[in-house]
Amino acid sequence: MSHILVVDDDRLLRERLARAFRDRGHEVEVAEDADSAAEVARRSPPERAVVDLRMPGRSGLDLVRDLLALDPSIRIVVLTGYGSIATAIEAIRMGATYYLHKPADADEVLAAFDRDSQAGDEAARTDLTTPSLARAEWEHINRVLADCGGNVSEAARRLGLHRRSLQRKLQKYPPSE
Repeated sequence: MSHILVVDDDRLLRERLARAFRDRGHEVEVAEDADSAAEVARRSPPERAVVDLRMPGRSGLDLVRDLLALDPSIRIVVLTGYGSIATAIEAIRMGATYYLHKPADADEVLAAFDRDSQAGDEAARTDLTTPSLARAEWEHINRVLADCGGNVSEAARRLGLHRRSLQRKLQKYPPSE
């Protein structure tokens, strides 16, 4: 089978994916952040990597860049949480194979690794367009809210909005791309 590096700051998700890949016969290494993942990859370059975009310290985008600089043939699937589609698009443009929304299971990740790279490039050019200003605003608000641990008052303070204005924005559905 193949050598897979799983990088995610969520220990439960990281270990669950690693166990599922091992059960399917893959050799797996894990890391909790971009720096430790880069060190693991330098010691033992993986054929495939599963990378979380948002981690403490350096981002998953930095790690995608580092892994592809180490070996351009590494197939990378990026895991993205709620509201980070624009960043996932950037990862695809940088050379990642595909991106999936969290939580993703092992079968979804393995299927994403096996996607035809030329079809993925075509999809990146046609389907992944720059999000609208309204969509970018909505994603930013949700990212700040997540950084505040769901505390609306703190998020409103960081965004420079009144708490009730932020609550109204959060009640709306996300704008379409």
